[in-house]
Amino acid sequence: MRNDGFSLLELLIVVAIILIIATIAIPSLLRSRQSAQESSAVAQLKTINTAEVSYLSSSQGSYGDIPSLITQGLLDARYTGSISGYNFVMAVTAGDYTVNATAVSTNAGRYDFLTRPDYVIRYATDPTRAPTGLSGEPVR
Repeated sequence: MRNDGFSLLELLIVVAIILIIATIAIPSLLRSRQSAQESSAVAQLKTINTAEVSYLSSSQGSYGDIPSLITQGLLDARYTGSISGYNFVMAVTAGDYTVNATAVSTNAGRYDFLTRPDYVIRYATDPTRAPTGLSGEPVR
């Protein structure tokens, strides 16, 4: 009699090999996703800065908040919610604004970012949400 198929031991070895590969690959994939979301947050802040420049030239020298930028068609409505794991909050005062990009969770991004009218993207001023020693420093 001929016995076709795999033994239980062979199947267990294959499953063990797959688990070992997954254990090695999954953390790397999560770090890659985190980096991509951080890069996206920086890009979104650049978009907001560009929108502010356009708004400034058409509004007699005042900056606009996110709803105003959306109303003027300079940003799309996504900015009212989360984009790629980051929330964007803007504080506007006379002649000044600050936009904070805050990760919705530690899995979404290791760092938070901000920008001001100097149009420089910086790490968050909170030392726990910036690389060691780079709190408030420009992103490199």
